[in-house]
Amino acid sequence: MKDLFFRENILEILDYIEEGIHIIDKSGKIVYYNLFGQSIDGIERERAIGRHLLEIYPSLTEETSTLLTVMKTGESIHKKEQTFLNYKGEKITTINSSIPIKSRGKILGALEISKDITQVRQMSEKIVDLQNRLYSNKKEKSSLNKNKELAQYTFLDIIGENKEMLRLKALAIKAAESDASVLIYGDTGTGKELFVHSIHNASPRRYKPFITQNCAALPANLLEGILFGTVKGGFTGAEDRSGLFELAHGGTLFLDEINSMPLELQAKLLRVLQDGSIRRVGGTNTINVDVRIVAATNIPPEEAVEKKQLRKDLYYRLNVVSFEIPPLRERKDDIPLLTDYFIKKFNHKLGKSVKKVSEDVLDVFSRYEWGGNVRELEHLLEGIMSIYDVEVIEVEHLPQKLSKYSKKLKKKVETSLTEILEETERNIIMEALIDTGNNITHTAEMLKIPRQTLQYKISKYNLK
Repeated sequence: MKDLFFRENILEILDYIEEGIHIIDKSGKIVYYNLFGQSIDGIERERAIGRHLLEIYPSLTEETSTLLTVMKTGESIHKKEQTFLNYKGEKITTINSSIPIKSRGKILGALEISKDITQVRQMSEKIVDLQNRLYSNKKEKSSLNKNKELAQYTFLDIIGENKEMLRLKALAIKAAESDASVLIYGDTGTGKELFVHSIHNASPRRYKPFITQNCAALPANLLEGILFGTVKGGFTGAEDRSGLFELAHGGTLFLDEINSMPLELQAKLLRVLQDGSIRRVGGTNTINVDVRIVAATNIPPEEAVEKKQLRKDLYYRLNVVSFEIPPLRERKDDIPLLTDYFIKKFNHKLGKSVKKVSEDVLDVFSRYEWGGNVRELEHLLEGIMSIYDVEVIEVEHLPQKLSKYSKKLKKKVETSLTEILEETERNIIMEALIDTGNNITHTAEMLKIPRQTLQYKISKYNLK
């Protein structure tokens, strides 16, 4: 039955794998090609099977083909990048893992699993081109240059299995498909920027600029010029310079701490959102821009509106899609997962070999309030691993504020337990005395303790 299953279904199953699978025989002819491999290369498998590999991929050679290489050497190749031209002249880039197929020491063919990274490569090249266009022929670094960066993170970088975090990730993935404005709220260190980067990288704008600006970092007059650009002569020392909206054209502009932006500048931002055009500071011409705005606050947006830190009309315009990132104290079930992730990260970064934290440390982590949220946990582990060369992080390795908290916690628990036990014992003795009419001998027999012990406890609990 098992053999029948494999014979009848294995090839069909391989068609559902989202990676290309190729098999060649010892003569180099293609004997199998799954559907995903067909979609990567743009070649109908019926036309490829039975033909030599180099006939189908003429841009490859005996030396550059990973499949033919493993046939020749008998050694597997893992995760090697390979770029080739398909029959349409399109450049395709894949990451290949190739293994020889052997029987009784003889090589009968080779199998290859390919992951298509063509779009990733194209994105990288476009980012490099974009950077060159933005920064070439500039003798001095302006404040604008400091704002240009890449969206580094994807949804895979948002670590957590907490129910609310999973809901937010699912919502963010859907939000990434549209151009709607997004408003994110969360305490410092909760991971707002991870969500912003991930939304951009999952959106149709992923190949376009991703630019960030912290609105609390600059005074109002400078921030206006940074956002909208300037015209030479518009004010003293002004030069013709593009603003962030122009640089972000086609992409995403992330405005962090938008509640710190002056209200008069918020009014200009609102007009951009409504009209899709800007006017440089000191200029008269309008410039059309296609920019998706993602904004963030570190206080509840409704509170920012009440305190007149955020215009109500701008709030409603930004709040098309909204997220509230929970603080770490509300997702403590993610602490073991985050701890393991950061340990692996800093093992790689610092060249350490920490395996885990002890159960006592996890207990402290689960009870600590984490005012600095996930960022505090990350920095804490980085600090410990920078100092100590240990396999297991113990309570003694924790900073003083946490180790003290641990001791206080244990003392509090022990005290509470003692009080509960004593109160329970006192009530049992008192009820037994009532049942026996305060007869010490009968009460001691009922409780199965010596008469002398009973008298001591009656005195201790002042039951006379």
